Amino acid sequence: MRIAAAQVDTCVGDLEGNARLVLEWTRRAADAGADLVVFPEMTLTGYPIEDLALRASFRRAAEATLDRLAQDLAAAGLGAVAVLVGSVGERTSATGVRRPTNDAVLLRDGRVETRYAKHHLPNYGVFDEFRIFTSGDEICVVEVAGRRLGVVICEDIWQDGGPVSQMDANEVAALVVLNGSPFEEGKGHVRAELAARRAAEVDAPVVYVNLVGGQDDLVFDGGSFVVDRDGTTLATAPQFVEHLLVWDLADEGEPSLPGPQVPPLGADEETYRAVVLGLAGYVRKNGFRSVVLGVSGGIDSALTAAIAADAIGGENVVGVSMPSSFSSQHSKDDAADLAARLGADYRVQPIASMVDAFQEQLALEGVAEENLQARVRGVILMAISNREGHLVIAPGNKSELATGYATIYDAGSIGGFAPLKDVDKSRVWALARWRNDHALDRGEIPPIPESSITKPPSAELRPGQTDQDSLPPYDLLDEVLDAYVEHAEGRAELLARGYDEAVVDRVLQLVDRAEWKRRQYPLGPKVTALAFGRDRRLPVTSRWREP
Repeated sequence: MRIAAAQVDTCVGDLEGNARLVLEWTRRAADAGADLVVFPEMTLTGYPIEDLALRASFRRAAEATLDRLAQDLAAAGLGAVAVLVGSVGERTSATGVRRPTNDAVLLRDGRVETRYAKHHLPNYGVFDEFRIFTSGDEICVVEVAGRRLGVVICEDIWQDGGPVSQMDANEVAALVVLNGSPFEEGKGHVRAELAARRAAEVDAPVVYVNLVGGQDDLVFDGGSFVVDRDGTTLATAPQFVEHLLVWDLADEGEPSLPGPQVPPLGADEETYRAVVLGLAGYVRKNGFRSVVLGVSGGIDSALTAAIAADAIGGENVVGVSMPSSFSSQHSKDDAADLAARLGADYRVQPIASMVDAFQEQLALEGVAEENLQARVRGVILMAISNREGHLVIAPGNKSELATGYATIYDAGSIGGFAPLKDVDKSRVWALARWRNDHALDRGEIPPIPESSITKPPSAELRPGQTDQDSLPPYDLLDEVLDAYVEHAEGRAELLARGYDEAVVDRVLQLVDRAEWKRRQYPLGPKVTALAFGRDRRLPVTSRWREP
């Protein structure tokens, strides 16, 4: 029996487009001789659908599209292929209310043959759940090509005592799992270990099919795989691209058959490709064709521009240099060099006369004057966006966002998407190094000027300014932020680790006072276990301070 795992890139709400995707990839699976093609969780609706699940009109439209898809598959000569696809359904609760369910649906011979309704539908906070009913006994077993296959959906395999435990050992020839599992650094090992446990539980291989693509601030990395009952990896699909993984289920009583495998990506490459895919998905799925950002010659804007060029092509990136009277010549040169390396549309818009016009009216001093320069740059980018239709992207990083070390509404924080939102400053340098090394390995010109990587970071809002005037060294800052933000350690725990008291108090003060800025920050791809805006939200108005 041949199983094809179709890791595809869907778009939330695009029912017709997603149905065409299923038809196209089913044809590819049929051409590869597959008896069964398995698609990810909620393929037909896109994922996650969040509160769209609560709209009865959306659920009705999804159901009608599902019925048409079954008929279209048959009309295309694909009716004999068993197609297992995710969609939204509904059931009546104990109180008589129609509530959404997360379904795995088997299509064959022009009709809906089997439907497995999951007991809860993730609404992503990361997992807030609409509880549908309390019974946990339902399981789904389908028969394809004379073999019995267990079917579960995503979190089903994360639950000890869940649907998998209801399947007797040797009852199924394989367990198929439909997933919409977003990328996080290091998560691949967790998935594989979890699938191996469930494979041992049912004494059968597990086929793990995952979604791929960017959806708002989530990135789905694909990486579908097959694991044997003893934990051996039998087949793997590449990450961050659409792919059809074809694997043969051995005859009963025969040892499992190996399938195609790809080498794993390194940690920096994983994260880099995740932010590229996240930006590409956001641009494409929201109808943009190009982006605009400020290029200062610094590392953040340089890496962001390189990511944008990899996502949508350098010719679709507009980089605007906005020098002030404090901008150094090397920064202006680095910005021009970057644009030339990327093939970007490079423009220079000096801001001195605009700042002077404001100053004639306001006569600002100190930080207020510095922030005026930054905000004028933000106005310029938004004006270009309005005039030409580019998406403004923000180059700010997670360390700046954590500490509030960014002028709200400036060129570093304004716009519709922030590719580095969940990437701390230390990692920004690491990703820039990886991208340049990757180019050299391929015989290409590195996209990021070396001086942008090596020079001290500065906003250049006053003579001789550097970031370290106001912040601890970034390697130290990121260590403290990781402990305080990612691992929720308090002041006492940080001091017990040996961090300097003045550093700890300064960092905690900055983080605690910046929640209001984080609430207004653009979306950005989640790549860590704790991303601002999705996983960590504290009250803006709060008098709690670490004792």
